[in-house]
Order: sequence, then C-alpha cells, then structure tokens
Amino acid sequence: MESDGVKSDGVESGGVKSNRVTSSGTGINNHTQLPARPDLIRLTIGVFGVGSSGPLIALSAMPVPTLIFWRNLGGALLTLPFALRHKVNRTGVQLAALAGVLLAVHFVGFFISMRMTSVAAGTALAATQPIYAAFFVKLMGGHIPTKAWVGMFISFVGVLLVTGIDLRLDRRSFLGDLAALIAAGLAAAYMLIGSRAQQRMETTSYTTICYFVCSITALPMALLLGYEVIDFSAREWWILLGLILGAQILGHTMFNSTLKRVSPAIVSMIVFFEVPVAAILAFVFDIGKQPSLSIIPGVVLILFGCTLVVVRKEKETGVEL
Repeated sequence: MESDGVKSDGVESGGVKSNRVTSSGTGINNHTQLPARPDLIRLTIGVFGVGSSGPLIALSAMPVPTLIFWRNLGGALLTLPFALRHKVNRTGVQLAALAGVLLAVHFVGFFISMRMTSVAAGTALAATQPIYAAFFVKLMGGHIPTKAWVGMFISFVGVLLVTGIDLRLDRRSFLGDLAALIAAGLAAAYMLIGSRAQQRMETTSYTTICYFVCSITALPMALLLGYEVIDFSAREWWILLGLILGAQILGHTMFNSTLKRVSPAIVSMIVFFEVPVAAILAFVFDIGKQPSLSIIPGVVLILFGCTLVVVRKEKETGVEL
C-alpha cells in the first residue's frame, strides 16, 4: 500500500489514478458483476435498513435539521470505537469530510420530501441517483453507453408522470417531489466520493468522519433557524433511535462497507429495492401521506430506467463511477 492508502497497482490515466479491474474481473470498476455472497448479505440488510428511513421520518415530528444532527451524531459515536483502531491519511479525511457535507444537504432534501409528498413517490424519485452518477461521469470525460441514455430517458418520463400527477393533486406534494430529486443528485455525489475515500481508509474511519461532519453541518442550521434541539417527548427519541440503528447503521453503514469492493453502480442498483420496502412499511403502518395509485406507472418507469443505466454489457464497462 502507498502512503495515501491507494493500492499500488493503480494506473495513471489523464492525471487521475484509477484502480482497474483485476484479471479475476472483480473490483469497484466492474459495473456488471454481482457482489460476492458476504456483500450481498450486507446489501440486503442495507436495503431493509434504509427502507425504514422514509416511514420513520414521516412519523417523526422533530425539525429536519435536528433530526439529521442527532441521527448522524449517533451513527458517528457508534462507529467511533472501531475507527480508533485504524490510521487515517489527509486525503481520505478530506474526502470523508466532503462526503459528510453532501450527506447533510442530501438528508435535508430527503427528509423534507418525506414530509411533503408520499413515501412511495419520494423514495422512487430519490432512487434516480444512478442517473445523476452517469451525468457526473460524463462531465468528467467518461463514456456513457447508449443503453444508459435510453434508461435515463425512460426514468425521466417516469419522473414527469409522478411529479405531474402530484402537481395536479397539490403544490405541497410537488415541492416534496422536487426536494427528492435534488436529494438524489446529492446522494450520487456522496456515494461516488465515499467510494474514493474508502480506497484510502477503513470503512469505520470513513463513516465516523462522514457522519460527524454531517451532524455538525446540520446543527448550525437547526440553531440559526431557531429549532428545538433537546426538548422532545420520549416518542421522538425512540423514533430517532430507530433511525440510528436501522437507517444509519444497518442502512448507510452496510452500503458504505461494500463500496471498498463493489461498484457504486451496483450498490445504487440494489438501493432501488428501498422503494418497495419503504412503500410497504408506510402502507402497512399507515405512516405519512398515502400515495395515489396513479403514480404506480411512473414509479415503475423510474426503476426500470435506472436499472438500464447501471446494468451494462461487459464490453461497455471500464468507466470509473
């Protein structure tokens, strides 16, 4: 390992160091190969973890910045004992801190969407993050296959259907949809930067720094806006504990733990399953605003289009996401 924690078999391409896929066909740049069984188990747990996030956010009455602060501070404290066993480097810390800021702003958008629109619509629109990732790759000079562009167009049609229906229903739902779309773009940037950070540091070190920076980014928002930070009922603290243990530790942390070995594109694809999990939980427990059945075609188009974005033929791989 080199001093910055990047594997020494990385190659230089246009001034950017990139870890290529090994002869065995594994690695974070292989965007078609399914993860090994241990990572599939982690990702499955992660889906149920993040799937619980939307319903719990809709159920909570804590102000959004306050909820973000406590949720991420709790996550950072839980991973801190494991992080202390590992060394870190400056580049990794900088990337983790940047990811923390992006995560905080992502959470603001996502939390707002969960309270303004239905859980099903919000999580479906937030699941468009692979489309944003593809655009980011294109901006950095990467190649985007034709099938991925087709998938983006299909998802865009789905977005128009969902947001158009919500706009006809009420303005609040439409604004919640827009917040979810913004959150999706920030989630893509957070995942891409997190993947790079974890090539330089251990996952527990990354999550501790990322979650802590996220929490201290949200705290000034809460204080400046005059929101309550401490005085809440026991019910609110129990909901918060559920978010920390479920969405943060079993959700985000499980996903982050796979990014050292699994392509962010594959992780993003598996995150799609958060949508039905969140929708089912919200329906069963009657949490938050219930969606109109008319949004179902739009949700299906979003998920199908996103799948086309991240599932590619072997000859189309090689773009670092």
